[in-house]
Amino acid sequence: MAKRFQLRLDRSGKTPLAQQIYKGIAAAIDSGVLVPGARLPSWRDLAAQLGVARGTVRVAYERLSDAQLIVASRSAGTHVAKRPSTSAVRDVPKESSLFADLFPAFSSAPALFQVGVPAPECFPAKLFARIRARAVRTETWSSASYPDPRGEPELRREIAAHLMLARGVACSPSQIIITGGFAGALGLVLRALALEGRTAWMEDPCFPLSRRGLELGGLQPVPIPVDDDGMDVEYGLEHAPDAALALVTPGQQAPIGSTLSLARRLRLLDWAAKTGAWILEDDYLSELQLRGRAAPALASLDRDGRIIHMGSFSKTISPTLRLGFIVAPPSMAASFAEVAACLAPAPGPAVQHATAEFMREGHYMRHLRRTKRIYSKQQDALLSCLEGRVSSVSRAGLSVRVPLPKGARDTEIAKRALTYGLAPTALSPWYMRPTARRSGLLLGVATAPLERIPAACDRLYRAIDLLA
Repeated sequence: MAKRFQLRLDRSGKTPLAQQIYKGIAAAIDSGVLVPGARLPSWRDLAAQLGVARGTVRVAYERLSDAQLIVASRSAGTHVAKRPSTSAVRDVPKESSLFADLFPAFSSAPALFQVGVPAPECFPAKLFARIRARAVRTETWSSASYPDPRGEPELRREIAAHLMLARGVACSPSQIIITGGFAGALGLVLRALALEGRTAWMEDPCFPLSRRGLELGGLQPVPIPVDDDGMDVEYGLEHAPDAALALVTPGQQAPIGSTLSLARRLRLLDWAAKTGAWILEDDYLSELQLRGRAAPALASLDRDGRIIHMGSFSKTISPTLRLGFIVAPPSMAASFAEVAACLAPAPGPAVQHATAEFMREGHYMRHLRRTKRIYSKQQDALLSCLEGRVSSVSRAGLSVRVPLPKGARDTEIAKRALTYGLAPTALSPWYMRPTARRSGLLLGVATAPLERIPAACDRLYRAIDLLA
C-alpha cells in the first residue's frame, strides 16, 4: 500500500472492523491517496499487519470489489480499479438567471402578490384531503399493475365532460392525455410532433418558461406582437408564414390579459388549415375570467384537427398536484398515447382518482364560482389602492399590471420586494424583442387577501422608491 496511507482501527467502537477497513480504503481511493493501479496487500497479509482475522479483511475486500473500487486477480494480485480523473474538475455552470429574475420565490411558500398560485384559504382543503386519503388507501390495497399511461379513465371522462360544458370543447375521453402539469403537456406535445429545426409563433410578451420550452424542443420562436385583440396574426403571416406551430394563450393572454378576438381566431385557424401548422392552445386560466363570462376555448372552433388544447389544475386547485392534460386531435391521439407510454406516463393514480371524484361530485365547479367572486373583489381592492398613487395600472388575468418608469430595474425591484414580504413578478423578462420591452410588475391577486392589501401596497411603494 502507498506509504502515506495508514489504516487505523477503533477496536472499542461499535462499527464492525470489516466496515472500518472498507471505509478507510474507500476514503483513500476517493481522496487520491490510493491512485488507480496501486497494488494492495493480499487480505492475508493485511490481516496479519492489522492484527485481525483473515475473514474480516476478506469481507472488506469483497465489499470494495462489489463497489468496483478494487480489482482482484490470482496472477496480478489486488489493485485499485481505474476511475475517471478528478484532477481537472470543471467549473460548475452558474444557474440560469431566468429563474432568479422571473421567480425569486419559486420554491418558497406563497407570498403577497405572487402570481401563478391559487389562494389556499379559498380551497376546501379538508374535503379534498379526505377524498385524496380515500384514493391513496384504495391505491395501496389494490392489486399491483401498471396504470394506463394516458391517465385514469375516470379522470379523462370527467375532464371531457367539463370541457364540453365550461369551455365548449367537444372531445372524447380517448383524446385526453393526463400529464405532469402544463410543462409535462408541452414536453409530450413537442416530442410527438417532432418539429425540430422549424420556427414557431410565440406571443410577445409571453411566459418565459414556455418560450424556453420551445427552444429546448428544437424550435426557433418568432416573436409576434400582442395588443388588445390578442396575438397579431397578420404580423405572423407577414414575417413567418412558414412556421410549423403557434403557441397562444387566447382566453386571457399571459401577461397582458387580452382575449384573442374572433376575427383573429378565424384567421389563425385558416392559416393552420392551409399550411398544416399546429396551434398549441395554452388554456392556463381556463374559465377563471374575473370580468364577465370566459370566452369559449379556441379548440371549440377547430374543424380541421389542427389545435392541441392544453390545460392544468395548477391555478384552480394547486400546482403541487402537478396535474395537467392534453386534448389531442383525433389524428394524433395514438401518437400522443405512444409518447406517453414510452416517455411521459401520467402521474400516480391516487391523485387522479381524487381529482375525478372532486369533479364528479360537483365540488370543482362550486369551488370555481366561489374563487372567482373572491378574486374579483381582491382585484378591485388592489386596483383601488394603486390607482391613487400609480398611473396606468390595469387588469391582467389574475394579476394587476403596474408599469414602471423607463429605465426602472423591475427585476431588482422584484428581488428587493422579497425583503418586504412581497413577491411581485418582473415584467421585462416576458418580452422577446428588446425594442418592445417594458419595465413593470405583475401583482397576483389570488395571494392578496383584502385585509392585507393596503399595508402590502405601502411596502411595495417603498421597494419601488428605493430602486426606481
